[in-house]
Formats: sequence, C-alpha cells, structure tokens
Amino acid sequence: MNINPFNSLLTVPTGTLKIPEVTQNIDENDAIFLSLVIPTYKERDNIEKIVSILSTLLDEVMLNNYELIIVDDDSPDLTWQVAQSLVPDYPQLRVMRRVEERGLSSAVIRGWQAARGQILGVIDGDLQHPPEVLTQLVDQIKAGADLALASRHVDGGGVSSWSVVRRFLSRGAQVLGLIILPGVLGRVTDPMSGYFMVRRSAIADVTMNPVGYKILLEVIGRGNIREIAEVGYVFCERNEGESKVTWKQYIEYIQHLIRLRVSTGRLGKIRQKINFPIGRFLRFGAVGFSGVFVDLAIFHLLRTVITLGLTRSTILSAEVAILNNFLWNDVWTFGDISRKQQGKRQRLKRFLKFNVVCLAGIIIQALVINLLYNSLGMNQYLAKLMAIAVATIWNFWVNLKLNWRVTDVSKSE
Repeated sequence: MNINPFNSLLTVPTGTLKIPEVTQNIDENDAIFLSLVIPTYKERDNIEKIVSILSTLLDEVMLNNYELIIVDDDSPDLTWQVAQSLVPDYPQLRVMRRVEERGLSSAVIRGWQAARGQILGVIDGDLQHPPEVLTQLVDQIKAGADLALASRHVDGGGVSSWSVVRRFLSRGAQVLGLIILPGVLGRVTDPMSGYFMVRRSAIADVTMNPVGYKILLEVIGRGNIREIAEVGYVFCERNEGESKVTWKQYIEYIQHLIRLRVSTGRLGKIRQKINFPIGRFLRFGAVGFSGVFVDLAIFHLLRTVITLGLTRSTILSAEVAILNNFLWNDVWTFGDISRKQQGKRQRLKRFLKFNVVCLAGIIIQALVINLLYNSLGMNQYLAKLMAIAVATIWNFWVNLKLNWRVTDVSKSE
C-alpha cells in the first residue's frame, strides 16, 4: 500500500461529477476495500480525534485495506493543514483542499473520484455520527447490500437532544420528499442521512448533480441501487465547533427533490433521448417572459412621458428589453459558462451576438405568423403564440451553440 508522503495534498478532480468505474492510475496491488470520505469545514477542533477513532476502529477489521479521505473546503481555521500534519502518524490518511468549489455533496463526490476503494463511504467530521456503527455498515455490505445506510428511524436509532422544532422540520422534510419523489425516498427510512456506504459499481459512470448537502438522494435516485440495508444509530450533538444546519439547507433540499423528480422522471427520460437542456431552456424562457414586461414599461414611458414617436419608442423599448434579457441570461441562464469567458470585451461580443440572434428571431416570428395566419387560416392570436414559441426555441438554441458555448465540459443544465 502506498504511503501518502507528508506535505502532499490530493489533486482536486475537475469536470463532471462522475465516479470512475475503476480507480484510475492505481496498480491492482494498491486497490483497497473501503474509501471513507470525511467532508470538513471549520472542524479544526474535531479532526485529530475523529481520525484517531476511525483509524483505531478500522485497523481492527481491515488493516491496510482502507483509506480516510478528508476533503476540506479551504476552512479559514486551516482544518486541512491540521489534517495534513496527521499524515505521518496515519499513513492511510489522505487530504484534499478545495479552493474553487464549495458544498458538502460535491466535496463527497470529489473525494470519491480520487478514492481507490471498491466501497465508497461518507461520515461527518463533527463526531455526530458514531464511528462504531461503521463496522455494522461494513458487515451489511459484505452480506451483499449495494447500499448500507445508518438510520435514525429504525431499531436502535434516534436523536439525542433535538428540539421539537428541529424534529418537526426533519420529519416534515421526509414527508415532503415522499410526496415529491416517492420512488427514491420510499426506499429508505432516513433519506436525509449523511452516513452510509455504497458499492462503487452501483454509482460508477453516473453523472451526479447534487444540491445542498444531501448526497444520499443523488446516490439512490441516479445510481443502480438494488439491495439496501439499514443500521440504527443515535445522532449525537456536537461537542466542538458550530452547527451548520440552516434554513438555506432545507430550501436546497426541496430544490434537490424537484431537480431529481424532473431529471429522473418521464421528463428526464425524454430529455436524455433528445439531449435537450430543459433546465437551461426554462430559465431562458423565464428571462424572456420578464423582457416582455420591461419592453411594455419602457414603451409606455417613452410614449406617454417623453412623448417619443411610435417607431422610435418601439425600437428603443425592444432594445432595452434585449439588454435586460442578455444580462439575466449572462448571469443566470448561462452563468456557469460566462464566468469562464470573463472580461468586458468578451461580454460585449456576447451582447452583440445576442442582438443579432434576437433580430433573426423577430424575422422568424414574422414569417411563422404570416404562414400560419395568411396561408393556413389559423386564429391570429394562436398563430402569434406559436410564432413566439418557435422564435424562443430559435433564440435559445442558437445562443447556446453560438454565443454561450461550452468549450471544456459539456453540461446539460
């Protein structure tokens, strides 16, 4: 087994959040059974203790056949540096410091991408997940489970001292999940658990798209998970550090449910067949809808307050609406792409191209409405709506391929 040299950090994987089927650039002799990821942020006071406990525990059951991977999101308290200093004493420990990315779910996946194990696991770095449950999870995996989950809602499980409000929110989130995504949340008793193990083969070569901190939803929703086993555990309150549970995380949880519902349901299957980025298209449509109101408001201002002529008012209001649409699309719809094409010159080029595409869209709209109304005798308002739809698809698709092009990693959202 290769020993991680002191002062070396794991290279942070980039690109699509996809777990490789086999560990890359790893000799067969270096392959191991378990890779346990510990995502951290400001856990300086806990990190040495959890590494010591986990190492002692796992040395007893699988000596030299596991690794601990700490993935730290560049904590201001230098958690990653403390973890790195432990490597000489714990040769199975590997440390990754993320500077460009943030978020627990993506941290777990990045750790799994760098992992060497056949079994991939995750445990919190704040000691709220009792480490002794690990051996029970390992036993379930060895017995044939694809996913072994630590649950608060089966025999032997519970929470130590949660308030009534927090208990209500946790259960409410679970019920809401069963309504939105029953096919995923109905398979486990504790879908919000962040303490589990899964076979690499069950989630290999599947693109993950997590929101927030509930990675388990992605694993069950997108992976090939056949057999699931659950082990009870009591969620403990932290002794050191700060709790990271916020209202934002509950909102992200709901967003995650909806995204999974859309991407894994019938709509998602259709999208996969036609390879059409529906999520991005819906954002583009929402921006276009806002542009209608901007156009009308500016037109009203120019006509009634400034008393500008009809033609000039129409042209100027349309141009302001185009500027509005461009800015929102540049920041929101195609924000992930435009951030890689920074600079005033690049933005100006995108804006000019956007204008040209929109002008072509107006021409297409005029041609379609004339065809439907004058040639086919369709109702003029229905013809107008269909012409707008055609022009919108044109504007989106051409801007996607010409203006906001993905030049490095292809994404569907």
